Amino acid sequence: MTTPVDLDHGRGAKGLTALVLGGGGARGAYQVGVVRAISRHYPELRLPILTGISSGAINAAYLAAHTGNLDSAATDMANLWLSLTPERVFEVGAGTLTRNVMRWAWRLISGGFSEAKEPTRGLVDTKPLFKLLGEVLPTVSGSIPGIDDNIASGRLRAVALSATSYATGQSVTWVQGNDVKLWQRPQRRGEFGRITATHVMASSALPLLFPAVQVDGEWYGDGGIRFTAPLSPALHLGAEKILTISTRYRRATPEPDQPQAADYPSPAQVLGVLYNAIFLDVVDQDILRLELINRVLAEVPAARRDGLRPIQMLVLRPSQDLGAMSEHYEPRLPKAFRFLTRGLGTRRTTNADVLSLVMFQRDYVQAVIDLGERDAESRMDEISEFLYAPAVAAQDQSADGYVSGNSPASQTEPRSSGSTARVES
Repeated sequence: MTTPVDLDHGRGAKGLTALVLGGGGARGAYQVGVVRAISRHYPELRLPILTGISSGAINAAYLAAHTGNLDSAATDMANLWLSLTPERVFEVGAGTLTRNVMRWAWRLISGGFSEAKEPTRGLVDTKPLFKLLGEVLPTVSGSIPGIDDNIASGRLRAVALSATSYATGQSVTWVQGNDVKLWQRPQRRGEFGRITATHVMASSALPLLFPAVQVDGEWYGDGGIRFTAPLSPALHLGAEKILTISTRYRRATPEPDQPQAADYPSPAQVLGVLYNAIFLDVVDQDILRLELINRVLAEVPAARRDGLRPIQMLVLRPSQDLGAMSEHYEPRLPKAFRFLTRGLGTRRTTNADVLSLVMFQRDYVQAVIDLGERDAESRMDEISEFLYAPAVAAQDQSADGYVSGNSPASQTEPRSSGSTARVES
């Protein structure tokens, strides 16, 4: 077991560290397990920059609002996830689900005429999740007191949540923090905002499944829909190191070639591929870009780097396929909701990625948290080295601040099936 050390994560020798949490619906429980394992070794560890997308936005906001140390925050966050049931996330009654499905069907066969009476929203109603988030992230005078307190005390530098504007098609990142400079890039921008449960809901509104959420008069959906640079908010906020927890299992070389459906692809199969492309593939692409630029920068003298600064990065991801794990728990979903998912074809594919997005029930969540803890423990020496090693000397910040560091913790190599994979070059 790693011996705890005294870590200082302010700007200095050990570097300003950001925790970047991506999406994945119920698979976000994996992030909880990883953070929980780290907190056991470093209960007083501070992660001053927190960014999140989709379910990662829930975890980032929760950590940002918690006023205790990392160990107590991770424990409370795990208890929150373990208290989830499908009923606490969305309406699962037969009447509500049938009504939503019929609205979609009537819209199609009426040529959109039904929109004049009532707009078609998501397949499920997420009011229960909004109520739950309002309880655990209460808003007082337009903001969450815990986030305000942590920023005022210096424990937190900034928290940033990303969502997609359905009006403009842009990726919008709401930022609350100290010493923050906003950014404007093609199809993505930063905005100042006092984070609330509404922002969290907007970031995690899975397209088609969950309804869009209105923020300041504009409708938003899941932050991963077209966010081409999910690591960029952490970089713009000054991170010198990035710890990112992905919910994407990297298959061994032969695995991607295995067919995931025996005949014509079901809607569940198609949605699984689309959601992976939207929410998970772009994270891997951004990580790869960071690594490639780093290798180029390593060959360039510091005086000629044109403001680019080195960024050290460590990627943690599941050692098992979280989608495949969800199949075992499918029979215990609420009857009406199980009927709906099977209607999408979840029983006709070996790819259960769509199912895992909505598997908000204790047994699955517990299994995923446990896996996150085991995976983090298996790499704790590497995590410790990453956290405690001095940051690479920073240069002036560039437009996106890209370049990952060249410490052993940030190097990448293929891993075989059954281990926590790193990014492949």
